[in-house]
Amino acid sequence: MDKRWRDIGVLAVALFAVNVAARLIIRFGFDGDDAAADRVSLGMFVVIGLTLAAVAFLWGRRRPLGAWAADTAAAVAAALLLTVLVGPLLVGRSPFADGAGTFFAQIWLYLAATGVGTLVGYLVLTALGLDHRSQSLKRYAETRAAKPRKVVRR
Repeated sequence: MDKRWRDIGVLAVALFAVNVAARLIIRFGFDGDDAAADRVSLGMFVVIGLTLAAVAFLWGRRRPLGAWAADTAAAVAAALLLTVLVGPLLVGRSPFADGAGTFFAQIWLYLAATGVGTLVGYLVLTALGLDHRSQSLKRYAETRAAKPRKVVRR
């Protein structure tokens, strides 16, 4: 159980670190240039999506869908709270400085990027037949085929 929470925490911190890096790049590299800031933000969402695709691929091989999906959702929720509430404070802004529309748009974009990333990772895993359920069914079929038939006497 301790390893499970550690994995959730590491994933949440990694997702938050990607956001902090993007905020610092925007703050110190492109302050005032909205077009560049948008490109950096898009890159941040792509990196977050790819990170979660990789996590879904790796965790989906070892554990059932319900277990790793709950862990991923907990990590995304923690990272989202950190990103929306703490992230702006690290670059000297208020979380609500740009208004409620921007605040909620940030939440929806973050959830969309994480959802798409996780879905892509799991769909690739399932298409390759490497997910936990497919492997369990494969092992079951192999053990059933390996057992000799019982001879029935009449």
